[in-house]
Amino acid sequence: MEPLLSAGPAAAPADLIKDGSAATFMTDVVEASRQVPVIVDFWATWCGPCKQLSPLLEKVVTAAKGAVKLVKIDVDQNQDLAAQFRVQSVPSVFAFKDGQPVDGFAGALPESQLKSFVQRLTGQTGPSPVDQALEQAQAAYDAGDYGAAGNLFMQVLREDQSSTKAVAGVIRCAVAGGQLDQARQMLGQLPEEALADPEIAAAKTAFDLAEEGQSAGDTSGLEAQVAANPNDHQARFDLAVALYGGGQGEAAIDHLLEIVSRDRIWQDDGARKRLIEIFDALGPTNPLTVAGRRKLSSMLFA
Repeated sequence: MEPLLSAGPAAAPADLIKDGSAATFMTDVVEASRQVPVIVDFWATWCGPCKQLSPLLEKVVTAAKGAVKLVKIDVDQNQDLAAQFRVQSVPSVFAFKDGQPVDGFAGALPESQLKSFVQRLTGQTGPSPVDQALEQAQAAYDAGDYGAAGNLFMQVLREDQSSTKAVAGVIRCAVAGGQLDQARQMLGQLPEEALADPEIAAAKTAFDLAEEGQSAGDTSGLEAQVAANPNDHQARFDLAVALYGGGQGEAAIDHLLEIVSRDRIWQDDGARKRLIEIFDALGPTNPLTVAGRRKLSSMLFA
């Protein structure tokens, strides 16, 4: 199986992203912008925010599939050009269209705002096809159609190998479908730094919870213990773990909520903490998460 997550954005054709200079500016920017919009990124090797912005810019330009180009200008190597554009801080970004500067911004922006910036230049409206596919995949996942969701997430990965949402979605679908060996293999392929991403971290939590639940074994004995003594919080907690691992998320959440209602601080707030882990694993739009958070909030703030 090929690695699920590439080290960076999917490779772009060489003419989409270039290192520019004063000598090539007229050809690469002014003249080229008469065909498609060109984004000019003034940056420096010593600039921290530039290191955040540049890979995101490259990612959204690559995802635009030729609808826009990017030219990167090192201000230390092109001081006269930077002065001509009155660049006072880096990163500074300008957009050219029909041979003229038409838009721009200074500082690092999040990916969502960069996508909007590109959409304004290209005349696109609404979410991109990749974003639409991610929304459809998440909706299918929330509806419990893990097969369809997994296929959609994989389609996104074929378009954008750096999409952490798609990688996390594929892993979540494998976990939800009981394919823990496949999920384990996927997680093992990821670079260690990928686990710092919130989407990937939540997918790993989903795997860890499911694996713990499967090792808990049969639930009948635990159910008998809870029925005999409703205040046996450890038995109820273990039952919730086993139920979640067995794919019974709603029942697991209900048991954990019951512990919170009976003893809010049991095991150093253990039931509430496990609920938060489950909500993160399921995702914020999952109906179980939405309903569970509402119930938990009503208990904690009543």
